[in-house]
Amino acid sequence: MHGQHDGPHEDDSADEVSAQAKEFSRRLTAIGQSRLAAAAQATVGGLHALIAELRPSGDEFRLAIDFLTEVGHYADARRQEWVLFADVLGVSSLIEDQNNPRPAGATPNTVAGPFYRSDVPETALGANISRDGKGEPLDVAGKVLDLDGNGLGGATVEVWQANSEGRYENQEPDRQPEFNLRGRFRTDAQGRFHFRTVKPKGYTLPADGPVGQLMSALGLGLERPAHIHFRVSADGFETLTTHIFDQSDPAIGRDAIFGVKPELMAEFRALPPAGGKRKCALDLNLVLCPQRQGKTGTSGRR
Repeated sequence: MHGQHDGPHEDDSADEVSAQAKEFSRRLTAIGQSRLAAAAQATVGGLHALIAELRPSGDEFRLAIDFLTEVGHYADARRQEWVLFADVLGVSSLIEDQNNPRPAGATPNTVAGPFYRSDVPETALGANISRDGKGEPLDVAGKVLDLDGNGLGGATVEVWQANSEGRYENQEPDRQPEFNLRGRFRTDAQGRFHFRTVKPKGYTLPADGPVGQLMSALGLGLERPAHIHFRVSADGFETLTTHIFDQSDPAIGRDAIFGVKPELMAEFRALPPAGGKRKCALDLNLVLCPQRQGKTGTSGRR
């Protein structure tokens, strides 16, 4: 905001706005309460309070309408700018945290993101999921455990990641083989799994639309630190959808969608070069929590 409209003002406008919000609430209450009505009341109340504080000019209000209209123009079957908007505001992450809380000791849940595929065939333990062999080799070894530290045999572990250029297979089907850097494994009797892949690279969210332009105007980045996605399911346990992040990535403290948590940061440690080539390893535990009453097995936006 700028000019005479900067900052809150103590005058009759705030009371008038408050009266309008109260009248909106009164009309809804007269019709009858519902969850939708409660959401509408809270939204209108918060919006009117914000307008009373910021006092936008008519031109600024039209700019806001233009921005929302442009976001809609960028949303279609191939791209969801509204979801991107929710992601960069931290809303998607907050909703995930509220709907899929994890008890102490369990691996935190995160949003799944748009690149998950449910049709990946089962892969043998130890297989290489890098179907084009491009990138720095990475050996991944992990365990699926319950809260008491017991291994969960027969659990399904789904994996997907970006390549060494920060691109997923379904972003560029003409350049990467089908199911590149994707796998579906079954843990052994002790809950262990292992596979070979390549070290992923971080990437930047789409910056060519209105959301990217807004973030640029605010001086905020759209970076995502390097990570591997995991989705783990086992009978009697809540399904876990999460990321494991490379803690050495320069963007680890500024993930654009607020997905990084201390428990999800890991060392992609360098191994002695083999045949002159660099190689890394990742060791991790994924801890599931028991199925809770009223909860389904799935979690995470896909």
